[in-house]
Amino acid sequence: MTDHRRPTTDDRHRQSTTGRAMTTDRTFASAAERAEAYRRRVLLESGKALASLDDPRAAQAAVLAEILATNGDTAFGREHGLAGVRDAAGYRRATPIRGHEEFRPWLERVHAGERGVLTSEEPTAFFASSGTTGGEKSIPVTAGFLRRCFLPFYFAGFAQLVRHHPDLPTRDDAVLNLWQDPHSPAAATLGGRPHIGPSQLDFAKAGEDLAVGLGNRAPWSRLPDELAGAGPWERCYLRLRMAAEHDVRGIIAVNPAIAAALPHQLAHWWPRMVREIRDGTVGGLAIRPPDPGRAAGLERAAARRGTLRPADVWPRLELLLTWNTYVSRLYLPGLREEYGADLHIRPAPIGSSEGPLAVPLSGRASGGALMVSGCLYEFIPADERIEPWSDTLEPHELQQGQEYHVVVSHVGGLHRCAVRDIVKVVGFVGATPVVEYSCRDGLVSVAGERVRESHVLRAVAAAGDATGLAVRQVMYRAGTDASRHEAAVAFATPPPRTRAFTAALDEELCREAPGYAAARRSGALAEPLVHAVPVEAFWREWRRRVEDGERPTRVKDRVFRDDPGAWTRVLSGTEAER
Repeated sequence: MTDHRRPTTDDRHRQSTTGRAMTTDRTFASAAERAEAYRRRVLLESGKALASLDDPRAAQAAVLAEILATNGDTAFGREHGLAGVRDAAGYRRATPIRGHEEFRPWLERVHAGERGVLTSEEPTAFFASSGTTGGEKSIPVTAGFLRRCFLPFYFAGFAQLVRHHPDLPTRDDAVLNLWQDPHSPAAATLGGRPHIGPSQLDFAKAGEDLAVGLGNRAPWSRLPDELAGAGPWERCYLRLRMAAEHDVRGIIAVNPAIAAALPHQLAHWWPRMVREIRDGTVGGLAIRPPDPGRAAGLERAAARRGTLRPADVWPRLELLLTWNTYVSRLYLPGLREEYGADLHIRPAPIGSSEGPLAVPLSGRASGGALMVSGCLYEFIPADERIEPWSDTLEPHELQQGQEYHVVVSHVGGLHRCAVRDIVKVVGFVGATPVVEYSCRDGLVSVAGERVRESHVLRAVAAAGDATGLAVRQVMYRAGTDASRHEAAVAFATPPPRTRAFTAALDEELCREAPGYAAARRSGALAEPLVHAVPVEAFWREWRRRVEDGERPTRVKDRVFRDDPGAWTRVLSGTEAER
C-alpha cells in the first residue's frame, strides 16, 4: 500500500489531533472532582456494555442498522448496494471480507481529498499501525466512531481500575502511563490529517477532557519544550527520570513488551538517573530542584542488588495494567519480583487499530467480553482460511475453547475487515463470548502441517512445565534447512542442555497441531531445533528498534519472525542442540 505519511512537527500535531470537538467538558474545581466525574463516566459506560451482554443479537442488529444508516450512501455503500440491505445475512451477501490492504482503492480516494468515500462524516484522523503484511495501516477516525464506538470501549475498559484501585485517579502523578503519549511527534497523510497510533490520540483536543488517559496530566506527560523533539528512546528515559521523583502506584503498559522492557531500562539507565536527580537536571537541563536524598536512596537500593528495579523506585506499586495473554503469559509471572510482591496484574481492554474488541470483566484474570454494542463482529474458525465469501459465525454462535479469526465492521468506515488477529473463547457472560487474544494470523509450514503461533505457545509452556524449565520468551520459524522447525527460547535459568526440552516440545506440538503430528509420523518433518538464548537477547532487540525510531507501543512480541536479521541478532553467541 502507498505510504501516505509525511513527517510533521510536534507543534502541528498539538494544533489538531482529531479536528473539531465532539463534546465540551466543563472545568473541574479540583483533581478530586475530576476523579469523581471520571469514575462516574467509567462506571456508566461499563454498565451500558454489561447491559448488552444478555442479548448480543439485538445489540449487533442495532450496530448494523447504525452502520447502514450512517454510511449506506457513501461511495462504498452505493457500490455494494448497502441501501438495500436489511439484515446481517444481506450485509454478508453484499460485502466481501477484505484485509485492510484491500481497502486501498477507497483510502487512496479519501487521502486525495474526495468526500463521502467510506464514511459520511469526514475523517479527522487516521489510526496507523504496521500491518501483518508489512504495509502501514490507515484506519479512518471520525467523530461518530469516537463517540459511538471507541470512547465507550475506552472508558468501560478501565472499570476494573476504578473499582479495585479507587485512589489512583485522584492524583495526577499516581499513574505512570507508558502506553499513551499524545504529545509525541506525529505524522500526517498527504491531505494533512494526523496519521497516528491510538496511543497518540489527544482526547483534550477532541473535546473529551475526561478521556485524557490516567497519568497524562502527570509532570512527565508533556516534556519541556527544549526536550520535546527527543526520539522515542530518549523520551523513554526522560519520562522515567521524571517519574522517579514521585510515588507512582500504578503502571499502564497495555502492550506487555513495554512492561517487560522497563526493568531492563532501569538497569541500563539508573546511574544516569541517580546523577540527574542529585543534580536537579532532566536530559542535561537544570529544570528540577536537586534532590540528593532521593538520589542517595536509589543508589543504596541499586548497590544492594546490583541494579534498580521498579519495586525499588516505586515501593508502593499496586497495579500493572497490560495485555496478559499471548507471549506475556510466559514472562509476566517472572516480573512480579521486579515490580513488587503487592502488584496486581490486571488485563487491559483488547482492541486493534481497526477497532475495539473486548472489555475486561471484574473477577476474570484475563480476556474480556465482546463489545457487542460498539462494533459488528463476525468469526471464522481459525483452522479455515479467510476468503472473501467465507461463511462466518455471529458472536452467540461461538463455542467455548475454540479459536477464531475476527472480522469487524463499524461506523468508522470499515466493512467486514479481517483484522488478522485470532481469539480464543474462554467463557460467556449472558449469551456473549468472553475472548482472549490468542495469536496473529499466520502459519509455519514445512510439509503442510499449518502450525499457528498459539500452537507453539501452548506447546512451549507445556514443555517447560514437563521439564521444570520456566520459559520467558520465544521466537519460532521454519528451519533454514527446510526439514524442521526452529525455536529460539529464553529460559528464566539457562539450562546446561536443552535435549529434554526439545523432546517435550516435539511431543507437545504433536498434541497441539494434528498436521504437525502427521508430518512427524510420515518422516516429512524432523524434530525441531532449539536454541537456548538469554532473555537479554530479546531486550536488546526491543531496544534496537526503539533506538531506531519506533515508538514503544508499536514494538510488540512476535512469535513468528521472518526477519533474518532479528534471528541473527538474537542467536548471536548461542549454539543449537540437536
